[in-house]
This record gives sequence, structure tokens and C-alpha cells, in this order.
Amino acid sequence: MLFNGFAFLMLASIFIAILAEAYYIMLAPAALLFVYVALVDFRKIYYFLFFCIPISVEIELPGGLGTDLPTEPIMIGLMGLYLVYVLHNAKNISSNFLKHPLTVLLLLHVAWIFFTSLTSAQFIVSLKFFLAKIWYIVAFFFITGFFLKEEKHFRTFFWCVFSSLVFTVFVVMIRHSAHGFSFKEVHFVLGPFYRNHVAYASIMALFFPFLCFAHYWYERWSVKWWLIILSIPLFLVAIQLSFTRAAYVAILIAFGTYFIIQFRLTKLAVFVTIIASIVGVHYVASNNKYLDYAPNFERTVTHTKFDNLVEATYNMEDISTMERVYRWVAGGHMVNAKPWLGFGPGNFYFFYKSYTVSSFRTYVSDNPEKSGVHSYYLMTLVEQGFVGLFIFLVLCFYTIIKAETIYHETSNINRKRIIMVAVLSIVIIDSLLLINDMIETDKVGPFFFAFMAVLINMDLKNKRELNEKKKAA
Repeated sequence: MLFNGFAFLMLASIFIAILAEAYYIMLAPAALLFVYVALVDFRKIYYFLFFCIPISVEIELPGGLGTDLPTEPIMIGLMGLYLVYVLHNAKNISSNFLKHPLTVLLLLHVAWIFFTSLTSAQFIVSLKFFLAKIWYIVAFFFITGFFLKEEKHFRTFFWCVFSSLVFTVFVVMIRHSAHGFSFKEVHFVLGPFYRNHVAYASIMALFFPFLCFAHYWYERWSVKWWLIILSIPLFLVAIQLSFTRAAYVAILIAFGTYFIIQFRLTKLAVFVTIIASIVGVHYVASNNKYLDYAPNFERTVTHTKFDNLVEATYNMEDISTMERVYRWVAGGHMVNAKPWLGFGPGNFYFFYKSYTVSSFRTYVSDNPEKSGVHSYYLMTLVEQGFVGLFIFLVLCFYTIIKAETIYHETSNINRKRIIMVAVLSIVIIDSLLLINDMIETDKVGPFFFAFMAVLINMDLKNKRELNEKKKAA
């Protein structure tokens, strides 16, 4: 009955669309099917959302606004469905996930964003930033916590992302091959899926730990095993040909993190990282030492060959690197102006130019694309003050430290692999954030929040099993 009704609706919509010459009417059956699936089992919509992430397209809207299609409308719809479900089933939902320390830290991070939005230099801009953060966290953190609890769920999640991501990699590689895999042309072969080569390399890099562990799910020499095994060199080649230095470094850091977690050295590694960061910032900031690194305006240019780019980076003559420094210097002066509450979430672009130092200016400093400071940590400091940065750093470091504990408390080998995938992907994202603003992009941000929720679920599962053993004893 339902099948016949849907078939009739499809034929009717096609007929009406042709008569009215309004071909968008043909989308009506798909829209109704989407709504039906959402109401019956919105887990499928959740998986579909992650399938869409690699193939989503950034669209500019009137009024200077932008969105990602189809991901952003889906995540807003999912948020609505989830909130309705929670209100309807509040008594049956466990509060353990909500009370977990990682959830508390994340909510504290969001609360501070809201507070600094109220004190923002541009309230409307900050309010939009806050609202976008809310539907990201609900869709990717809380709903992930609700759905990704078992290994079978994680496998489905993997194949949803893997299938569309591999598709985009093949498309980009084929188009890039027509240009001889030229470094100069890499920016022009990514559309419409990726804004730039950093977004392309980042999603491949953060997904790479999946490939290193997912093949254990399947029997050796099976079709799925071969698909995963063959994708490992494919992704390595694709990451190399993206010519994204941050992705190379992030994967190397993740490789080291694997052994750090195995040998329970995470706390020491975090301590060393914090001390090295403090010493480095103090060295550059004291006595205006940063001025010694001002670039030569005439020699700091765009490079068309990757080997030239690496050499230029070392000599501080690469335009993308030095443009970052230009904005970092401005960000440092902005911190001095408003150290505690910052300028407000999303406000860096509107104020940074009056804080720049002309000796660091490059050929692209006009910034027509309105991009940010190119360091999420510095951006947090500039826009949310020292308190905001402190909360976010505690969230990041505690996540990794807690992941090590969860990993070694887990006896099930398949769950240990899931935990390792989650923490290595988070470490890769944390590394990328050093010189990029990626949490608010749909190619990276969803995985940061989702993998954090996965770690919580694994921790809660361990605790339930421990309690069951105690009761049985």
C-alpha cells in the first residue's frame, strides 16, 4: 500500500513538474520520504548526515551569509528531532552521559561562548556563532552519544563516511592527474566539495586512523578487507598530493601519540607540550623579539612548486606562512587590548586590521575572502579571552588524558581499537588547529565532537561492565 502510494506520488510530481515547468516539484517525493524516515527512525538520518559531509558544498547566501548543503539543514533538523525525542522520553534517558566530566567541560566551553557573546563587540555576529555551535554540538556530540554505542554502529558510521570520502578522493585525483598532479593546480581541482586543499587534506588525515584499524573488523582477504587495505596507500598518496604541510605533521604526531598512549606517557607529553608552548610564546613576545621575523615584502610570494614552498617556509618567505604570522601578530595585540573577555566569538575579522604591524604585511593581506587568524587556539584567546582559551585547552588535554585511561581500562580488543581511532583522530584535529581554524567547518568539526562522544560511551560501557562483575561476585 505504502509502495503503491509512493509510486503514484512520484509519477504525479513528475507530471505536475513538467506541466508547470517547475522541476523542483519532482523533489517532493524525496522530501516526504526523508520526513517519513526521520519520524520513524532518525538514526538513518544521522548516518546520512555523515555520508554527506565529504560531498557537502559551501553556498554563499544573500547578506554575506553562507551555509553548507545539505549538511547544515540536516543537522538543524536532526537537532529538532533529538530535542523532541528527549522531551518525550526524558524519564527513560540515562543522565550518565550528561554527567560525564568530558560533557561537563564541553558544556562549560559552550557556556563561556554564550557569556562572551553577551559582552561581544558585535553581539549579532557572536549570537550567530553561538547558535551554529549549538547545532553542531547537539547533532554531532549528543546524538552521537545516543547512537554510537556498539561496534556494529561504529562500523556503519565508518562505511557512511568512507564511501563518500573515497568518491571525492577519486574525483579530485582524476581531475588533478589531468594537470600532472601539479602543486600550482591543486586549488582548482577540489570543487565543489572542498573550499581549499587544507579542508581536503584535513578530512583525509583525521579519517586515516580509521583505515589503520578498520580492516581488523573483517576476515583477511575478504572484499571489505581488501577495500580498506587498498585505501590506505590511496589516502597516503592523496594526502601527499594535497601538498598540505599541516596534514603531514598531524599524521606524524598521531603516529607518536599511538606509542605515547600505549606506554602511558600522555600526562608527561601534555606537560612537556604546555611548558614548551609557554617558553616559545614568552621568547617571541619578550622585548618585541617577534619583529626579528618580519618578512621581506618583495620576496614573500606565492610559490608554484612544492619544493620551493618548503624551502620558502624554512626561510620564512612563503606567503601563506607569513600571512599567518601577520595575523598572529595582530591577534597578539588584540589580546593585550581585551585579555579577559575578548572581542566576542566570530569577531576577529572585523577588528584585526587596526592591530596589524605593517612590517609583516604580505601581498594577500587585504583578505578579500574574510578568513580568520589561522590558529584556533589564538582565535579562541582573541575572541573569548584567557578564560575561554583555558577552558578549551583543558577540554582538549583532558580528552587525551582520559582517553588513555579508558583505553587501558578496556579489555575488549575491538573496543580498544575504537578508542584508539577516536583519540588519534582528535589528536590530528588538535594538531591541525595550531595553524588553522577548523572546528566550525563541516569537514572537521563534526568528527571532533563525535569522537569525544564515542570516548564517553566507551568509558560508560567499561563502568557498566565493572559494576556487573562486582554484582556477580
